[in-house]
Amino acid sequence: MTVRPSRYSAVAITLHWLIAVAILSMIPVGWWMSDAITEPGSQALAYRVFQIHKSVGFLILALTVLRIVWRLTHPVPALPGAMKGWEQFAARATHLAFYALMLALPLTGWVYVSTGWAVATDTPLAVASSWFGLFAVPHLPFIEHASEAVRRATAWMAMGAHSKLAWAAIILVAMHVGAALKHQFLDRDGVLSHMIPILPHGEAAHAPAPEPTPAVRWAERLAGVAFVVVIGAAFGLAAKPAPTGQGEAVASAPAAAPAADAPVAPGTAAAWTVDQAASAIVFSGTHTGKAFTGGFEQWEAQIWFDPADLTGSKAVVTVQTGTARTGDATQEGSLSGGEWFDPTTYPTARFEATRFKALGGSRYEAAGTLRIKTTTIPVVLPFTFDEANGTATVAGKLELDRTALNLGMMSDAGGDWVSKAIGVEIKVKAARAG
Repeated sequence: MTVRPSRYSAVAITLHWLIAVAILSMIPVGWWMSDAITEPGSQALAYRVFQIHKSVGFLILALTVLRIVWRLTHPVPALPGAMKGWEQFAARATHLAFYALMLALPLTGWVYVSTGWAVATDTPLAVASSWFGLFAVPHLPFIEHASEAVRRATAWMAMGAHSKLAWAAIILVAMHVGAALKHQFLDRDGVLSHMIPILPHGEAAHAPAPEPTPAVRWAERLAGVAFVVVIGAAFGLAAKPAPTGQGEAVASAPAAAPAADAPVAPGTAAAWTVDQAASAIVFSGTHTGKAFTGGFEQWEAQIWFDPADLTGSKAVVTVQTGTARTGDATQEGSLSGGEWFDPTTYPTARFEATRFKALGGSRYEAAGTLRIKTTTIPVVLPFTFDEANGTATVAGKLELDRTALNLGMMSDAGGDWVSKAIGVEIKVKAARAG
């Protein structure tokens, strides 16, 4: 026979209050950001709050799994024997409903963000997920890779269920708190002391209720889980919009296989060997009104350049787009998405300069092409070139229009989230080869 403790364990108590505070704080935040995300004045803050909201949601999911494992492996205090049968049934069913709710709330949120669809604007919005910006959290692949129509419908259902489950949480919390106060101040049976150790045991704390039969246990489980499932499913289905087509984006064409780059024919000018440790390719812009800066960890350059032989000068730079880093896991995950660099399909970007022009002094201009994924555009890069003792220092800047490069156009064609203008800066240190 299992010996029942007089109180919950310290681990169970800690998990209970951590999850409770997290859920109760998330509900008003979720309501606020759902409205604020559509207002220009609060959009930037709402976006950042949304990322925190997702992170706390994943934390709740992890803590809930831990709590369920702990609950299944550790005995809990028995209910007072003075409780009526229906009260015992309701108490156990409510506890099970809480467990189901603590799983359903973050899971429906995970489903929603995996769709890459913004219900507030009824448009695509592919944003990666991360845990407090520290590491990426993958989206659910069976949703993320579904058709646009399926993702849109799923987004509306998931958000409908998610928001109404928040109301279910409020109802359950009100019932739970009301019952706890009744036990503490009317019945005086010490039930509340099970979860708040500083409270004294009640008079009836040592008169445990008999264990329910297996049939009753299954009925309690079904009642608790059914409450959450019915609430979520009913309101999720009711929230699905009619397929009017309004707000839907044009589906993107299937990805084309990346064409192989032509072999690089060397220029006749002097060849240079790049010092990768002292060189960098940096990009910058604004995201939700806030400036960001990033760079590529892996790239290589083949350079032939001589101010006295500009016609024989040439440069080819190949960038591993999957190594784009900004220091923010959410931004980095989004850059690796299909709307942006899509490095799984198109692992490299390529800049090739074939025409050089002197602008006076140490200033020059390189004209060529930039290819990202299947889009190639003409590019002119102004730069400075200074050489001393066989070592060259090169610095250049240009501005790219991500619209022309078809980057992020499904989710943010208007530049409401990410600036259309993206600055690129190169810093190269190189030595004459040979």
